[in-house]
Amino acid sequence: MKEYRLTDWLPTTKKEVELRGWDELDVILFSGDAYVDHPSFGAAVIGRILEAEGLRVAIIPQPNWRDDLRDFKKLGRPRLFFGISAGSMDSMVNKYTANKRLRSDDAYTPDARPDMRPEYPSIVYTQILKKLFPDVPVVLGGIEASMRRLTHYDYWQDRVRPSILLDSGADSLIYGMGEKPVVELTERLKRQQTQMDAPSFKKLIADIPQMVYLDKEVVVQEGDITLFSHEECLKDKKKEAANFRHIEEESNKYTASRILQKSGKLTVVVNPPYPPLTEAELDRSFDLPYTRLPHPKYKGKRIPAYDMIKFSVNLHRGCFGGCAFCTISAHQGKFIVSRSKESIRKEVKAITELPDFKGYLSDLGGPSANMYRMKGRDEAVCRKCKRPSCIYPKVCPNLNTDHRPLLDILDALPGIKKSFIGSGVRYDLLLHQSKDPNTNKSTQEYTRELIARHVSGRLKVAPEHTSDRVLNIMRKPPFSQFGEFKKIFDRINHEEGLRQQLIPYFISSHPGCKEEDMAELAVITKRLDFHLEQVQDFTPTPMTVATEAWYTGFHPYTLEPVFSAKTQREKLAQRQFFFWYKPEERRNIINELRRIGRTDLIDKLYGKR
Repeated sequence: MKEYRLTDWLPTTKKEVELRGWDELDVILFSGDAYVDHPSFGAAVIGRILEAEGLRVAIIPQPNWRDDLRDFKKLGRPRLFFGISAGSMDSMVNKYTANKRLRSDDAYTPDARPDMRPEYPSIVYTQILKKLFPDVPVVLGGIEASMRRLTHYDYWQDRVRPSILLDSGADSLIYGMGEKPVVELTERLKRQQTQMDAPSFKKLIADIPQMVYLDKEVVVQEGDITLFSHEECLKDKKKEAANFRHIEEESNKYTASRILQKSGKLTVVVNPPYPPLTEAELDRSFDLPYTRLPHPKYKGKRIPAYDMIKFSVNLHRGCFGGCAFCTISAHQGKFIVSRSKESIRKEVKAITELPDFKGYLSDLGGPSANMYRMKGRDEAVCRKCKRPSCIYPKVCPNLNTDHRPLLDILDALPGIKKSFIGSGVRYDLLLHQSKDPNTNKSTQEYTRELIARHVSGRLKVAPEHTSDRVLNIMRKPPFSQFGEFKKIFDRINHEEGLRQQLIPYFISSHPGCKEEDMAELAVITKRLDFHLEQVQDFTPTPMTVATEAWYTGFHPYTLEPVFSAKTQREKLAQRQFFFWYKPEERRNIINELRRIGRTDLIDKLYGKR
């Protein structure tokens, strides 16, 4: 086991800065999460990336915004800029349930305390820093800022809000995975000899990919996409819906356009994203000298989010599933960027040296576990593509679905007794028949290997619904594919002498879903002998197709009307069907089935009365 010193973490206090012999900092990062020095935590990644560029960086995790603001003052003024991230989750998803009730815990906080971050930390932290240090640039990053970079619907306030740059007063925003833009930003700032005023800063970043800023006078260039203004979106929901198609398509293109949106007297300028990272660039990010441990200041305290991932390894970034309710492709992109085998083995070795490691990896996966090294056979085809999903409505014929690279990783991990795959698996990829027989053979081998050796008793998959009409809006495969996969799962379990469970995830109240659909879901899952436990009431989060459809009532791609359950009564009426097997729900469900005229389903759920 390696012995660490306090200086092996990025400094969080004045004393820790002095221990390094520094009298000045280049960048100070503020995070809504506790500081865990691990590649799964965004603030740690950006801090280590900047450190590798030779910068003096500090992190102030979960600053107290309610006292005399000493946390915001204690390290003084950085030479280059302040960076702010609300944390690894949107702060409002973190703080509230789908029913807008305050959560009783926060997984990214020591001992899960629920009161260590404000609502919208990106806004709160920025406004404090701008009052204390008005001339220091503030740059936002992380999922909260990324998903709120343009006009968006906010479920918790039930209103359409402008770009978070306007609400916060920050100077700019980096969306998506921030390693490349933040390095380019610091390179340019280092070349400046004096503190920059706002106009000079704006000019400096105007052509950095993946950066967002506000400007009074923007010259529209050829190829720019001009969205309906914020004010037009406030007046017309259909215009808000129409905007989103452009936002999503440009987030998932190799060569995207600049996006412009007027908001009052200012224009929000969204520069197109960088191309996907190379393997070497992603390796470099993961291979930085993380301790992989929480900062020593948390000694004796438990950080639940860290406990979940400390023995897991992320193999790749990105997801080409394009699910309508998911923000992964909007933040990480649809193009898969995979780590090298060497980088993965290096991280596994670091895990085996952790003091409480017992030989078991809890997860060897990614946003979707079985997309490692999958990409278009002909990259030229991908460069022209603007489909948000490579597998919906059908698997793209250009997509290489070979599972051999993943099998190679599973077979090559020294010091590991067993590795589990805890991330979600795309069973539509496992069922897909390629024109290449070797690819199909690899898929069959991976499916057996997965079920026989890498499931910790329960395999999680996400059919999400049983209604093909609802699944079509979700951009998910037909439910019949889940049935096919379940047969394969049961057969391999039988052949291997195993008694494992298949755990399906389902969502209620998704746009397009009606009570009747949920009632039929209850009947179908009963027939399959499932008593559902992994369920979720749809939560509208910024910048997803589903949220735009839920709020506006129109599908962003067709502008056709879409029904959504919105009131508390409508949402609870749908959710109760998940729990048809609970005695306390029986009377309500029977009454609801009578009310919607589906008494035929009462017998199917509860037998002849």
